[in-house]
Amino acid sequence: MTPIDLRSDTVTKPTPAMRAAMAAAEVGDDVYGDDPTVNALQERIAGMLGFEAALFVPTGTQSNLCALMAHCERGDEYIVGQMAHTYRWEGGGAAVLGSIQPQPLAQQADGTIPLADIEAAIKPDDAHYARSRLLALENTWGGQVLPLPYIEAATALARRRGLATHLDGARLFNAAVATARASGGDPRAHARQIASHFDSVSVCFSKGLGAPVGSALCGSKAFIARAHRVRKMVGGGMRQAGVLAAAALHALDHHIDRLAEDHVHARVLAEGLHGLPGVTVVPPQSNILFVDLAPDKAAGAVERLRAAGVLCNGLARLRLVTHLDVSGADTQRAVSVLRATL
Repeated sequence: MTPIDLRSDTVTKPTPAMRAAMAAAEVGDDVYGDDPTVNALQERIAGMLGFEAALFVPTGTQSNLCALMAHCERGDEYIVGQMAHTYRWEGGGAAVLGSIQPQPLAQQADGTIPLADIEAAIKPDDAHYARSRLLALENTWGGQVLPLPYIEAATALARRRGLATHLDGARLFNAAVATARASGGDPRAHARQIASHFDSVSVCFSKGLGAPVGSALCGSKAFIARAHRVRKMVGGGMRQAGVLAAAALHALDHHIDRLAEDHVHARVLAEGLHGLPGVTVVPPQSNILFVDLAPDKAAGAVERLRAAGVLCNGLARLRLVTHLDVSGADTQRAVSVLRATL
Protein backbone atom coordinates (compact mmCIF):
# COMPACT_ATOMS: atom_id res chain seq x y z
CA MET A 1 0.00 0.00 0.00
CA THR A 2 1.05 3.61 -0.54
CA PRO A 3 2.89 4.89 2.55
CA ILE A 4 1.13 7.50 4.66
CA ASP A 5 3.56 10.39 4.84
CA LEU A 6 3.28 12.25 8.15
CA ARG A 7 6.81 13.68 8.13
CA SER A 8 5.68 17.22 7.31
CA ASP A 9 3.02 19.25 5.54
CA THR A 10 5.76 20.24 3.08
CA VAL A 11 5.43 16.88 1.31
CA THR A 12 2.11 17.77 -0.34
CA LYS A 13 1.81 17.67 -4.11
CA PRO A 14 -0.17 20.19 -6.19
CA THR A 15 -3.77 19.18 -6.74
CA PRO A 16 -5.02 18.81 -10.33
CA ALA A 17 -6.84 22.16 -10.02
CA MET A 18 -3.66 23.82 -8.77
CA ARG A 19 -1.66 22.34 -11.65
CA ALA A 20 -4.24 23.71 -14.07
CA ALA A 21 -3.93 27.17 -12.54
CA MET A 22 -0.15 26.96 -12.85
CA ALA A 23 -0.36 25.91 -16.49
CA ALA A 24 -2.67 28.82 -17.31
CA ALA A 25 -0.68 31.47 -15.42
CA GLU A 26 0.20 34.68 -17.22
CA VAL A 27 3.91 35.33 -16.68
CA GLY A 28 6.61 37.93 -17.12
CA ASP A 29 10.07 38.66 -15.76
CA ASP A 30 9.64 39.24 -12.04
CA VAL A 31 13.14 40.67 -11.60
CA TYR A 32 11.88 43.55 -13.75
CA GLY A 33 8.61 43.54 -11.82
CA ASP A 34 6.81 42.42 -14.98
CA ASP A 35 5.16 39.19 -13.84
CA PRO A 36 1.45 39.97 -13.46
CA THR A 37 0.68 36.83 -11.46
CA VAL A 38 3.45 37.50 -8.96
CA ASN A 39 2.26 41.10 -8.65
CA ALA A 40 -1.30 39.91 -8.09
CA LEU A 41 -0.17 37.48 -5.38
CA GLN A 42 1.86 40.14 -3.60
CA GLU A 43 -1.08 42.53 -3.65
CA ARG A 44 -3.47 39.80 -2.48
CA ILE A 45 -1.49 38.58 0.51
CA ALA A 46 -0.54 42.10 1.59
CA GLY A 47 -4.18 43.15 1.45
CA MET A 48 -5.38 40.02 3.26
CA LEU A 49 -3.03 40.65 6.18
CA GLY A 50 -3.36 44.44 6.28
CA PHE A 51 0.05 45.50 4.98
CA GLU A 52 1.13 47.99 2.34
CA ALA A 53 3.26 45.59 0.34
CA ALA A 54 4.57 42.04 0.05
CA LEU A 55 7.48 40.19 -1.55
CA PHE A 56 7.24 36.70 -3.09
CA VAL A 57 10.30 34.57 -2.29
CA PRO A 58 11.23 30.93 -2.94
CA THR A 59 11.34 29.72 0.68
CA GLY A 60 10.31 30.54 4.22
CA THR A 61 13.95 30.54 5.29
CA GLN A 62 14.72 33.23 2.72
CA SER A 63 11.64 35.19 3.72
CA ASN A 64 12.73 35.26 7.37
CA LEU A 65 16.31 36.10 6.38
CA CYS A 66 15.13 39.01 4.24
CA ALA A 67 13.05 40.23 7.18
CA LEU A 68 15.88 40.01 9.70
CA MET A 69 18.33 41.76 7.40
CA ALA A 70 15.80 44.45 6.48
CA HIS A 71 15.05 45.16 10.14
CA CYS A 72 18.63 44.92 11.48
CA GLU A 73 22.08 46.13 10.57
CA ARG A 74 25.49 44.61 11.27
CA GLY A 75 26.04 44.52 15.02
CA ASP A 76 22.33 44.51 15.85
CA GLU A 77 20.61 41.65 17.63
CA TYR A 78 17.20 40.05 17.49
CA ILE A 79 15.44 38.45 20.45
CA VAL A 80 14.00 35.05 19.57
CA GLY A 81 12.88 31.77 21.08
CA GLN A 82 15.50 29.12 21.79
CA MET A 83 13.49 26.61 19.72
CA ALA A 84 12.28 29.08 17.09
CA HIS A 85 12.75 28.16 13.45
CA THR A 86 14.51 31.41 12.57
CA TYR A 87 17.16 30.70 15.19
CA ARG A 88 17.59 26.93 15.28
CA TRP A 89 16.69 25.55 11.86
CA GLU A 90 17.64 28.17 9.28
CA GLY A 91 21.36 27.59 9.10
CA GLY A 92 22.32 30.59 11.22
CA GLY A 93 21.72 32.79 8.18
CA ALA A 94 21.11 36.00 10.11
CA ALA A 95 24.48 35.67 11.86
CA VAL A 96 26.42 34.27 8.89
CA LEU A 97 25.05 36.54 6.17
CA GLY A 98 23.72 39.54 8.08
CA SER A 99 26.16 39.79 11.02
CA ILE A 100 23.05 39.94 13.21
CA GLN A 101 23.43 38.47 16.68
CA PRO A 102 20.60 36.25 17.90
CA GLN A 103 19.61 36.49 21.55
CA PRO A 104 17.76 33.18 22.08
CA LEU A 105 15.50 32.87 25.13
CA ALA A 106 13.88 29.78 26.62
CA GLN A 107 10.29 29.21 25.55
CA GLN A 108 7.46 27.86 27.63
CA ALA A 109 5.47 24.79 26.60
CA ASP A 110 3.03 26.89 24.58
CA GLY A 111 5.80 28.59 22.60
CA THR A 112 5.66 31.90 24.45
CA ILE A 113 8.73 33.67 25.83
CA PRO A 114 8.07 35.12 29.30
CA LEU A 115 7.63 38.88 29.04
CA ALA A 116 10.02 39.46 31.93
CA ASP A 117 12.71 37.53 30.04
CA ILE A 118 12.17 39.65 26.93
CA GLU A 119 12.40 42.82 28.99
CA ALA A 120 15.57 41.67 30.71
CA ALA A 121 17.22 40.69 27.41
CA ILE A 122 16.87 44.14 25.83
CA LYS A 123 20.32 45.70 26.01
CA PRO A 124 21.07 49.26 27.14
CA ASP A 125 22.46 51.72 24.61
CA ASP A 126 26.09 50.97 25.39
CA ALA A 127 29.03 50.22 23.14
CA HIS A 128 29.66 47.00 25.06
CA TYR A 129 26.47 45.43 23.74
CA ALA A 130 24.92 44.53 20.46
CA ARG A 131 22.00 46.82 19.68
CA SER A 132 18.63 45.21 20.47
CA ARG A 133 16.49 45.96 17.43
CA LEU A 134 13.92 43.22 16.86
CA LEU A 135 11.62 40.73 18.57
CA ALA A 136 10.83 37.67 16.43
CA LEU A 137 7.96 35.34 17.34
CA GLU A 138 6.54 32.25 15.63
CA ASN A 139 2.90 31.17 15.15
CA THR A 140 2.11 28.34 15.06
CA TRP A 141 5.10 27.00 17.01
CA GLY A 142 5.36 23.23 17.00
CA GLY A 143 1.65 23.22 16.19
CA GLN A 144 0.86 25.37 19.23
CA VAL A 145 -1.16 28.54 18.67
CA LEU A 146 0.28 31.61 20.38
CA PRO A 147 -2.49 33.18 22.53
CA LEU A 148 -3.59 36.53 21.10
CA PRO A 149 -3.35 38.31 24.49
CA TYR A 150 0.28 37.21 24.69
CA ILE A 151 0.98 38.49 21.16
CA GLU A 152 -0.58 41.81 22.08
CA ALA A 153 1.46 42.09 25.28
CA ALA A 154 4.78 40.98 23.77
CA THR A 155 4.58 43.28 20.76
CA ALA A 156 3.45 46.19 22.95
CA LEU A 157 6.50 45.61 25.15
CA ALA A 158 8.74 45.59 22.08
CA ARG A 159 7.28 48.83 20.77
CA ARG A 160 7.59 50.49 24.18
CA ARG A 161 11.29 49.57 24.23
CA GLY A 162 11.91 50.70 20.64
CA LEU A 163 12.10 47.25 19.02
CA ALA A 164 10.54 46.27 15.72
CA THR A 165 8.53 43.02 15.56
CA HIS A 166 8.55 40.14 13.09
CA LEU A 167 6.30 37.09 12.93
CA ASP A 168 7.45 33.84 11.40
CA GLY A 169 3.94 32.93 10.34
CA ALA A 170 4.89 29.94 8.21
CA ARG A 171 1.67 28.33 9.46
CA LEU A 172 -0.21 31.54 10.21
CA PHE A 173 -3.36 30.26 8.54
CA ASN A 174 -3.27 27.11 10.68
CA ALA A 175 -3.21 29.40 13.70
CA ALA A 176 -6.09 31.42 12.28
CA VAL A 177 -8.19 28.33 11.55
CA ALA A 178 -7.59 26.99 15.06
CA THR A 179 -8.56 30.37 16.52
CA ALA A 180 -11.70 30.45 14.41
CA ARG A 181 -12.67 27.00 15.66
CA ALA A 182 -12.29 28.15 19.26
CA SER A 183 -13.95 31.55 19.00
CA GLY A 184 -15.86 31.61 15.73
CA GLY A 185 -15.46 33.95 12.80
CA ASP A 186 -13.61 33.86 9.50
CA PRO A 187 -10.04 32.49 9.61
CA ARG A 188 -8.96 35.28 7.26
CA ALA A 189 -10.10 37.87 9.76
CA HIS A 190 -8.21 36.09 12.53
CA ALA A 191 -5.06 35.95 10.37
CA ARG A 192 -5.32 39.69 9.76
CA GLN A 193 -5.85 40.35 13.47
CA ILE A 194 -2.75 38.33 14.41
CA ALA A 195 -0.69 40.06 11.72
CA SER A 196 -1.83 43.53 12.81
CA HIS A 197 0.47 43.40 15.85
CA PHE A 198 3.68 42.97 13.81
CA ASP A 199 5.82 45.19 11.61
CA SER A 200 6.45 42.25 9.27
CA VAL A 201 5.00 38.80 8.73
CA SER A 202 6.30 35.84 6.74
CA VAL A 203 3.72 33.37 5.39
CA CYS A 204 4.51 30.02 3.74
CA PHE A 205 2.42 28.67 0.86
CA SER A 206 4.16 25.28 0.60
CA LYS A 207 3.12 23.84 3.96
CA GLY A 208 -0.54 23.40 4.89
CA LEU A 209 -1.72 25.51 1.96
CA GLY A 210 -0.26 22.89 -0.38
CA ALA A 211 1.60 24.93 -2.99
CA PRO A 212 4.84 23.40 -4.29
CA VAL A 213 7.07 26.45 -3.65
CA GLY A 214 7.05 29.86 -2.09
CA SER A 215 6.54 32.23 0.80
CA ALA A 216 5.61 35.89 1.09
CA LEU A 217 7.05 38.58 3.31
CA CYS A 218 4.64 41.40 4.19
CA GLY A 219 5.37 44.85 5.60
CA SER A 220 5.45 48.54 4.78
CA LYS A 221 6.53 49.73 1.34
CA ALA A 222 9.83 51.00 2.72
CA PHE A 223 10.48 47.74 4.56
CA ILE A 224 9.69 45.61 1.49
CA ALA A 225 12.03 47.78 -0.60
CA ARG A 226 14.86 46.91 1.81
CA ALA A 227 13.86 43.25 1.82
CA HIS A 228 13.78 43.24 -2.00
CA ARG A 229 17.43 44.32 -2.04
CA VAL A 230 18.30 41.49 0.37
CA ARG A 231 16.41 38.98 -1.78
CA LYS A 232 18.57 39.99 -4.73
CA MET A 233 21.77 39.62 -2.70
CA VAL A 234 20.92 36.09 -1.57
CA GLY A 235 19.88 34.94 -5.04
CA GLY A 236 16.11 34.97 -4.60
CA GLY A 237 15.21 36.86 -7.75
CA MET A 238 13.16 34.67 -10.07
CA ARG A 239 12.11 35.26 -13.65
CA GLN A 240 8.80 33.82 -14.93
CA ALA A 241 7.72 33.01 -11.39
CA GLY A 242 4.04 33.43 -12.15
CA VAL A 243 3.67 29.68 -12.56
CA LEU A 244 4.59 29.40 -8.86
CA ALA A 245 2.60 32.43 -7.76
CA ALA A 246 -0.47 30.95 -9.46
CA ALA A 247 -0.24 27.93 -7.17
CA ALA A 248 -0.11 30.21 -4.14
CA LEU A 249 -3.09 32.22 -5.37
CA HIS A 250 -5.04 29.00 -5.87
CA ALA A 251 -4.13 27.94 -2.35
CA LEU A 252 -5.38 31.23 -0.90
CA ASP A 253 -8.64 30.80 -2.78
CA HIS A 254 -9.27 27.12 -2.02
CA HIS A 255 -7.07 25.72 0.76
CA ILE A 256 -7.47 27.96 3.81
CA ASP A 257 -10.77 26.66 5.14
CA ARG A 258 -9.84 23.05 4.47
CA LEU A 259 -6.97 23.31 6.98
CA ALA A 260 -9.66 22.50 9.55
CA GLU A 261 -9.74 18.95 8.12
CA ASP A 262 -6.02 18.53 8.88
CA HIS A 263 -6.65 19.67 12.44
CA VAL A 264 -9.44 17.10 12.81
CA HIS A 265 -7.15 14.36 11.50
CA ALA A 266 -4.45 15.32 14.02
CA ARG A 267 -7.02 15.02 16.82
CA VAL A 268 -8.10 11.63 15.48
CA LEU A 269 -4.48 10.46 15.63
CA ALA A 270 -4.17 11.74 19.19
CA GLU A 271 -7.37 10.05 20.32
CA GLY A 272 -6.35 6.81 18.64
CA LEU A 273 -3.08 6.68 20.55
CA HIS A 274 -4.48 7.74 23.90
CA GLY A 275 -3.98 5.19 26.65
CA LEU A 276 -1.24 3.13 25.02
CA PRO A 277 1.33 2.04 27.65
CA GLY A 278 4.58 3.95 27.33
CA VAL A 279 3.04 6.44 24.91
CA THR A 280 2.26 10.03 25.92
CA VAL A 281 0.35 12.20 23.48
CA VAL A 282 0.60 16.00 23.51
CA PRO A 283 -2.94 17.23 22.61
CA PRO A 284 -2.67 18.95 19.21
CA GLN A 285 -3.96 22.47 18.61
CA SER A 286 -3.52 22.39 14.85
CA ASN A 287 -2.04 19.88 12.40
CA ILE A 288 1.11 18.82 14.31
CA LEU A 289 1.04 16.01 16.86
CA PHE A 290 3.90 15.10 19.18
CA VAL A 291 4.07 11.63 20.71
CA ASP A 292 6.55 10.90 23.51
CA LEU A 293 7.75 7.30 23.78
CA ALA A 294 9.17 5.44 26.74
CA PRO A 295 12.76 4.21 26.13
CA ASP A 296 11.66 0.64 25.40
CA LYS A 297 9.23 1.93 22.77
CA ALA A 298 11.52 4.54 21.21
CA ALA A 299 14.35 2.35 19.94
CA GLY A 300 13.84 1.84 16.21
CA ALA A 301 10.26 3.18 16.30
CA VAL A 302 10.62 5.38 13.21
CA GLU A 303 12.15 2.52 11.23
CA ARG A 304 9.44 0.05 12.34
CA LEU A 305 6.72 2.53 11.40
CA ARG A 306 8.31 3.12 8.01
CA ALA A 307 8.37 -0.63 7.36
CA ALA A 308 4.68 -0.76 8.28
CA GLY A 309 3.77 2.08 5.92
CA VAL A 310 3.75 5.23 8.07
CA LEU A 311 6.47 7.85 7.61
CA CYS A 312 7.28 10.23 10.45
CA ASN A 313 10.19 12.03 12.08
CA GLY A 314 11.65 11.82 15.56
CA LEU A 315 13.39 9.60 18.08
CA ALA A 316 11.93 9.39 21.57
CA ARG A 317 9.48 12.10 20.50
CA LEU A 318 7.63 11.42 17.26
CA ARG A 319 6.34 14.31 15.16
CA LEU A 320 3.27 13.55 13.05
CA VAL A 321 1.97 16.20 10.67
CA THR A 322 -1.34 15.98 8.82
CA HIS A 323 -1.96 17.71 5.49
CA LEU A 324 -4.14 17.73 2.39
CA ASP A 325 -2.62 14.51 1.01
CA VAL A 326 -3.69 12.60 4.14
CA SER A 327 -7.36 11.60 4.00
CA GLY A 328 -9.68 10.49 6.75
CA ALA A 329 -9.17 6.88 5.67
CA ASP A 330 -5.40 7.39 5.72
CA THR A 331 -5.68 8.75 9.24
CA GLN A 332 -7.60 5.72 10.45
CA ARG A 333 -5.07 3.40 8.81
CA ALA A 334 -2.24 5.35 10.42
CA VAL A 335 -3.87 4.93 13.84
CA SER A 336 -4.03 1.16 13.32
CA VAL A 337 -0.38 1.00 12.24
CA LEU A 338 0.77 3.22 15.09
CA ARG A 339 -1.12 1.21 17.70
CA ALA A 340 0.14 -2.11 16.35
CA THR A 341 3.74 -0.89 16.06
CA LEU A 342 3.97 1.01 19.33
